Amino acid sequence: MFEKRTPNKPESASLQSEQDTYAKPASTPSNSGRAAVIGPGIHINGDISGDENLLVEGKVDGKIRLGSNHVEIGESGQVNADINAKVIKIAGQVRGDVNGTEKVLISRTGNVHGNIVAPRMTLEDGAIFKGSIDMDPGEPAKAQVAKPVKKPIEKVAETSKVVATDKAKESKSYSLNAG
Repeated sequence: MFEKRTPNKPESASLQSEQDTYAKPASTPSNSGRAAVIGPGIHINGDISGDENLLVEGKVDGKIRLGSNHVEIGESGQVNADINAKVIKIAGQVRGDVNGTEKVLISRTGNVHGNIVAPRMTLEDGAIFKGSIDMDPGEPAKAQVAKPVKKPIEKVAETSKVVATDKAKESKSYSLNAG
């Protein structure tokens, strides 16, 4: 009446294959929509690099280098770092340069103080931004380097000195008003 049935597979083998299924990481994390998360109670002091998308809700001081992946700074995220990634979305605070090889988006709650280099840029209404934006899609973002710009005021001052010197030779009295 009561017969003991034996399963086709031993129970330990069944459990092992089930554990393997859950333990295997996604082979392409950037396309799977999954992301590593730095929670609001975490503070990282150092550089972050890897091959996975990243969501920052905590604090990061250092550099974030995820060149072919996405980086998202959540509303509670505070980043004091340069960021280099494919797509960068900022809803929190960032102090540092941002380099997006595809695009950069600063949401209405975002606050960025630093320079941005990306072929596409979105700045939502209400966002706070202080810095410069370089959006030349013709040049690769990695090759772009910020060049110092001479201030036109310096050239005017140099010209004024030359003129004042020439006037001094002509009429021994002159006045120079530099604004």
